[in-house]
Formats: sequence, structure tokens, C-alpha cells
Amino acid sequence: MTQLAPDTQKMLDSLRSAVSETLERKRRLGQYAVIWQDGKPVLVGEDAPKDQEISSEHQDREAY
Repeated sequence: MTQLAPDTQKMLDSLRSAVSETLERKRRLGQYAVIWQDGKPVLVGEDAPKDQEISSEHQDREAY
């Protein structure tokens, strides 16, 4: 594994922590989250819309 510079590692750790805290907060509030899984966006959580198809308009924006 490639060793990261200490400041880069601190930034990466900070980002991971922020994402983890945000996902946990959304879970506690009962809000769904959109995550990237197997190369496509997935809606997760108890209140996630049943139709988990992300509109092509949103996917087109990702291409830019």
C-alpha cells in the first residue's frame, strides 16, 4: 500500500469522519441517503423511495 503524506492522511481521515457522521445523523433522523455502489447511485434507508431508479437527467449531469 502506498504511504500518504501526513497532511494528506489527515485530510482523508477528516473526510471519512465527516461522511460517517453525516450518514449516522441521517439514519437517526430517518432520512434516506444516496450512496455510490457497484458503479451506480443507490438510495438507502427506511424512507428511501421504492422506485430507486435515478432519473437519466441526474445521470447525465454525472457525465460532465
